[in-house]
Amino acid sequence: MGRLDGRVAIVTGAGRGIGRAHAHLLAAEGASVVVNDLGGDLQGNGPSQTPAQEVVSQIAAAGGCAVASNHDVSDWQQSADLIALAIRELGDLHVIVNNAGILRDRTLANMEETEWDAVIRVHLKGHAAMSRHGMAYWRQRSKSGHAPLASIVHTTSIAGFVGNFGQAAYSTAKAGIIALSQVAALEGRGYGVRSNAVSPSARTRLDPSMQATAGAPFDVFDPANVSPLVAWLAEAECPATGQVFQAYGNRIKVLAMATIAEDLHVEGRWSAEEIDRELRGRLTEPHPLSYYVEELASLG
Repeated sequence: MGRLDGRVAIVTGAGRGIGRAHAHLLAAEGASVVVNDLGGDLQGNGPSQTPAQEVVSQIAAAGGCAVASNHDVSDWQQSADLIALAIRELGDLHVIVNNAGILRDRTLANMEETEWDAVIRVHLKGHAAMSRHGMAYWRQRSKSGHAPLASIVHTTSIAGFVGNFGQAAYSTAKAGIIALSQVAALEGRGYGVRSNAVSPSARTRLDPSMQATAGAPFDVFDPANVSPLVAWLAEAECPATGQVFQAYGNRIKVLAMATIAEDLHVEGRWSAEEIDRELRGRLTEPHPLSYYVEELASLG
């Protein structure tokens, strides 16, 4: 008996990396899984059915249940068709793991409009389109008297918290995904839908730099380290909603996104001179993303 027996899940971008690890663990825990992947390169070019089908074959060989999907989740209609595929082929839908993404790294001064649009489209619109069509289905189920006990798991990034050099579009999309998840949690609460965001620090095609430390007993950046959290969030009785998690190695952090670093006031309206007097020297320079990656590696 698995913790996800009877659950139906869609995992986007599941042909490789973190998404593949998620699909394998969800299936191992008893879920029927739609393995969605366009099969393209890091820039989203050159679609192929092979990666998704390979994962489906691996899940089937291990005794699990899975079907492949090559839908483009950044396309509004194809996202709706993907939701319909899960319901038609597997009988229902309980979990959406939004994971698909691409990279078009470029500094702001050199960025092309098409590069910005492509990254925002796949990451942010892809999350939004899947969430929209899933929420519509679950709302209908709830109104008909069938509580869905559904879960959406969104994939964000440290880059969405602190930014990263050359990744304006990616960082912006990942920050937007946090807000999207919060809205989905608020709107879904009334009809049995939970929504959470997970920031994984793990080795992927998008960031292969997170390599295992030679001689270390534990690979901190193995993508499979993140999947147990996603599987827990997928459970019918999981209590979490509206949360943001940072997962890496053997650590999980629950992040408080609205903390206040300084709370200053004066009598009446501020003047520029007063603001300068109070804040000059008190504001810290943000760390680059590489600082956080190194910190995580040191904790392994």
